[in-house]
Amino acid sequence: MTATVVRKRSALTKGQLPKFAPYIVLAVALIVGAAILALIGFNAFGWGLVSAILFTVGLTAWSASVEGARKAKDKLATCLIVGAFLIALLPLISVIWTVLVNGIPGLITPGFLNTSMNGVTGAFDNKAVEEGGKVLGGIYHALLGTIQITLLATVISVPVGLLTAIYLVEYGNDRTLARAITFFVDVMTGIPSIVAGLFAAAFFFAVVGPGTKTGAVAAVALSVLMIPVVVRSSEEMLKIVPNELREAAYALGVRKWRTIVKVVIPTAISGIASGVTLAIARVIGETAPILVTAGFATTINNNVFGGWMASLPTFIYTQILNPTSPSNPGPSDQRAWGAALVLIILVMLLNLGARLIARLFAPKTGR
Repeated sequence: MTATVVRKRSALTKGQLPKFAPYIVLAVALIVGAAILALIGFNAFGWGLVSAILFTVGLTAWSASVEGARKAKDKLATCLIVGAFLIALLPLISVIWTVLVNGIPGLITPGFLNTSMNGVTGAFDNKAVEEGGKVLGGIYHALLGTIQITLLATVISVPVGLLTAIYLVEYGNDRTLARAITFFVDVMTGIPSIVAGLFAAAFFFAVVGPGTKTGAVAAVALSVLMIPVVVRSSEEMLKIVPNELREAAYALGVRKWRTIVKVVIPTAISGIASGVTLAIARVIGETAPILVTAGFATTINNNVFGGWMASLPTFIYTQILNPTSPSNPGPSDQRAWGAALVLIILVMLLNLGARLIARLFAPKTGR
């Protein structure tokens, strides 16, 4: 009986690679790759690249000899797809790892999140380097400026973008104006951020006066970048609302504007909210528009409509480009990396928030 079972299993698994075949090929590829790199100069990236090539070639050749050409092609395609995914993942992992390693020392410095750079001079940085003391100065003023500017930009962008999307979906009907709006939204989606900053600066220079740099000007520049994202995301969400819902409301005698407010928007609110959150994440790290429109400050400015205002991107830029102490740039580098880590955390939280909002406000499909 046992012999019969063994023979049946052998017949079923005949012409197939064993389950441990990929692990064997991977081990051999790593060893051979390390030997090759040892001859020409070892480095981790080269070792991984050579090992991946050897693994793909080895597994495909083994599969071709045992399983045939069809399954060998399947394994080759699988290896190429996984390899492409890992290559795309490497820059992200590298960036996150680099920012974590360099940013954590600045982030855990006492007072980094609740103090500004007001009164911090190169003498303090020289003392911190020479005597090993605490690095003074923090990002509170830049963090506050980022929140204020981004919040005002959101207040400007969301109504404009949402109303534009409503017109395109509900009233446009492929008219000339609707086609023109769609065209210009597509153009605005691809404009460089510095162009948005120059537009806002030129507009306020002409209206208010030369040299006008405030957080409000920066918010207008960011809104130019946000509006196309809000329009596109809201338009797509409104399009997927079933027409049956609109027709049911019209059949009850509900006016069109009330149908949009009470039926269409609530149905699409999860996608609209997540699109707005992603638009905020898109602009919160912009540097060029803020430099042109809001300048840079080392003190706390709670008035978004008056005076220069700092933000996290400009704080990072100035700390790297113009260290507080040119002879000892270490403390400035530490502050810049800490601010970069905070900025990445904010963007990640916004993306997680978009997913949470989409889940919370999604239409309930239960009975």
